[in-house]
Amino acid sequence: MLPMTQSDDELDSLVRKRIRALRVAQGWSLGELATRARLSQSTLSRIENGQRRLALDSLVTLARALDTTLDQLVETAADDVITSPMIDGAHGLMRWPVKGDPSMTVVRQRMTEPPPDNPSRMRAHPGREWLVVLSGTAILMLGHRRIRVETNQAAEFPTMMPHAIGAEGGPCEILGIFDRDARRGHQRDNNDGDPQGSRQ
Repeated sequence: MLPMTQSDDELDSLVRKRIRALRVAQGWSLGELATRARLSQSTLSRIENGQRRLALDSLVTLARALDTTLDQLVETAADDVITSPMIDGAHGLMRWPVKGDPSMTVVRQRMTEPPPDNPSRMRAHPGREWLVVLSGTAILMLGHRRIRVETNQAAEFPTMMPHAIGAEGGPCEILGIFDRDARRGHQRDNNDGDPQGSRQ
């Protein structure tokens, strides 16, 4: 076997920890994963504990048994763990892209106005949204429903349903996750000049 560099050692250790963590996350004992991977329990134990060399055929079998791929099993951690927000001062927004899934965006927004009374100011567009209220109370207008969302509560809804969001009883702050279609819908809204009536 060729001598391993420090980075090889780190990857080797990471893969072993990942195998164990994936097994534990599934709630499987060593014996259960060994059976699924058609390995002996002692072999799997030595793989997890670093007492046995990581062989490609074993990794392929383990990846399949753990419902993942070989690429995911041996991928290294991303160098850039921290992402800084992009500030949209005009609409009071902070946006974070999700590197692992470029179609997703996280948005933080402070709202001070109630949602619009006029149903014509509600918007519908393809996609899905998920939001959590960080502070205060938000009002989600969804179709004909008026839904209060309190601090630490979350809401998830299909955005083809006409909707608008605003504050109740003072400012509120929300954190939302938008897929690509929902983000495009809101970007079009922003270009129209505050159509939801809830942004400052």
